[in-house]
Amino acid sequence: MKFQIRKRRGAPAVIIVALIDVLIVLVIFLLVTTTFKQQPALRLTLPESTQALKSGANENPPLIVSIAAQGQFRVGTDTLPVTPDQLADRFRAAAEKDPQTKLAVRADKNAPWGKIVSVMDAASAAHIKVLSAFTKEAGKP
Repeated sequence: MKFQIRKRRGAPAVIIVALIDVLIVLVIFLLVTTTFKQQPALRLTLPESTQALKSGANENPPLIVSIAAQGQFRVGTDTLPVTPDQLADRFRAAAEKDPQTKLAVRADKNAPWGKIVSVMDAASAAHIKVLSAFTKEAGKP
């Protein structure tokens, strides 16, 4: 009987370069397929309207002014409150940049009416002619 001496096998080698390539492909795939949802920084309770209209996708987006229940102003996607003087300055700058500027007011249901009127006054002083308000459809949460 002849006994053979078995060679010990070494630990299997892990090829790190191939793993890195696979991880890069996965990261690229996840970045391409991910959809990013824009969360508003200010949570508002919009008033209901049976005449709520949906804006078209091909029109120029309006300049959005948000009014919180406490009466704070925010312009666009800014998270910082704006004073009424700064609000008027932004309206003038937007109107000078584009004379056809549209303004949309997103006011909380409990926002003071005087704040909404001050936005309307600042818009008319800046010669912004188109003013609309955000509402939600009646019966929808």
